[in-house]
Amino acid sequence: MITVHHLETSRSQRVLWLLEELGVPYKLKLYQRDPKTKLAPAALKAIHPLGKSPVITDGAETVAESGAILEYLVERYGAQGTGELAHLQPATNTPEHRQSRFWMHYAEGSFMNWMVMKLVFVTIPTQPMPFFVRPIARQLCAQVQAKLIDPNIETALAFMETHLGRHVWFAGEHLSIADFQMSFAVEAALARGGEAARFAHLAAYRARMQARPAYQRALAKGGPVLMS
Repeated sequence: MITVHHLETSRSQRVLWLLEELGVPYKLKLYQRDPKTKLAPAALKAIHPLGKSPVITDGAETVAESGAILEYLVERYGAQGTGELAHLQPATNTPEHRQSRFWMHYAEGSFMNWMVMKLVFVTIPTQPMPFFVRPIARQLCAQVQAKLIDPNIETALAFMETHLGRHVWFAGEHLSIADFQMSFAVEAALARGGEAARFAHLAAYRARMQARPAYQRALAKGGPVLMS
C-alpha cells in the first residue's frame, strides 16, 4: 500500500488530492514543522536523503518531488480514473498534452520561485539583527520586491488569469495532472489579500477545485494547505 509522508501546510496536499480522486488506498504519515524554523523535521531524512515532503513509498519504490510523484501515480494508477478523470494524462501530440506538460513545469520551475523569494524577502527584516542594520535590510528588501519580485509575480498572475479565462482547467476542458501540480501555486497566489477580487478567473478556478469532494477529503485528512 502507498504511504504518503505528509508535512503539514506543504505541497504534499496535492498528492493527497490526486489519491482521493483516484480512490487509491493509502496510509498517511503526518509530520509537524519545527515551531521555530518552520522546517521539516529530521525524521523525513530517514525516508529520503533530501528530508523533504512530499515523499511516497509504494512497496519497494520511494518517490520524491511532487511533480514526479504525481506522474508516478497517474502512470501506475491513472487507468482507474473514469469519466472526468479519464483525461488525467492527455493523449500525446495534442494541444491538451502540450498545455499539461507546460503547466507541470511552470508551477515549480517558474511561478513558485517568485513566491518563495517573496516570502524570503518579506521575512528577512523580521529576523534578529543589530538595530542599526534593520532599516537597511528593510529598505533593501523593499527595493528587491518592488523592482524584481512583485513585477514577475504580477506578470505570472495576469498570465494565469488570461489562460483560465479561456479554459475550465489548466490543460483545457478536462481535469488533468497539471491541475494537481498547479493547485498549491493557485492557493499561494490567492492567499495574498485582495488578489481574488483582482483575478476573478483564478478565483473561480480555485472555487471549482475546492468544491470537489476529493479535494475536501484531502483537506480534512492533511490539514490546511498554507501556513497561517
